[in-house]
Amino acid sequence: MARILVTGATGQVGRRFVPRLARWAGADAVRVLVRDAARAEALARLGVELVEGDLRDADVRARALVGADSVVNVAAAFRGVPDAEAFQVNRDAAVELARQALTAGVTRFVQTSTNLVYAGGLGRPAQEDDELAPGPQLGAYAASKAQAELAMRELDPALGLTVVRPAFVYGEGDSHLRDAVQRAATWPAHKRLPVVHHADVSLALWRALSTPHAAGRAYNVMGDAPISAFELHQRHGVPQPADAVGRVDGDPWQGVVSTARIRAELGWRPLFPSVWTARDAGAL
Repeated sequence: MARILVTGATGQVGRRFVPRLARWAGADAVRVLVRDAARAEALARLGVELVEGDLRDADVRARALVGADSVVNVAAAFRGVPDAEAFQVNRDAAVELARQALTAGVTRFVQTSTNLVYAGGLGRPAQEDDELAPGPQLGAYAASKAQAELAMRELDPALGLTVVRPAFVYGEGDSHLRDAVQRAATWPAHKRLPVVHHADVSLALWRALSTPHAAGRAYNVMGDAPISAFELHQRHGVPQPADAVGRVDGDPWQGVVSTARIRAELGWRPLFPSVWTARDAGAL
């Protein structure tokens, strides 16, 4: 039977993706790598196989890969961690996982990246073949994800690398959207935050994993309507700073990406095109 290894299964994206993957592929086809098995009890009840250990450990990676033919790398060190840890997890461990996956005979490797990997100042939505060179203002997360992608591209094509680049992920009880209000306090009122719902990220990962011709391709994933700083404040009942209206956005296209490729090649469409659609559906 096909065996799919998922890393980062207890993270914000992973713990929402794995239950869906268990339905789509069958729970007995799914293995998850988690640092703490106690945090994965809900996943274990689904019938998926648990492997406990740290992604940064080569022996743990080797053990998790035994018998796997596909990998979905969702693990990520995000905000609030030291830069060194972000590079260890997002770049170094991810690339080594891909190398070991090749040796183990994996033929499809789905790498979860971010819409922040692109160089700024494009003056339009970023496309998948644009340069991966995030500015220093985007921090270690964007840099480590971009560098991981570039290193993985150098590996044997037999790996079947497919990259999924989501926008800012929200929904289903995730606090990311509310957390963004604090960041938006320094933004112009009209600055836009490109977003994508967890359900739509899960669907994109599944299409990337299960579509044969997705191998060797990269796909942007974003909802149809970014949410503005004004709307973020309004949505959460937080007063907008008085000077926000007069501020200037130096790069109004930052983070905005084209989804034309994933729509055309994988038939993906957002179930929740906007935050307002998700709100009305009770999916926040």
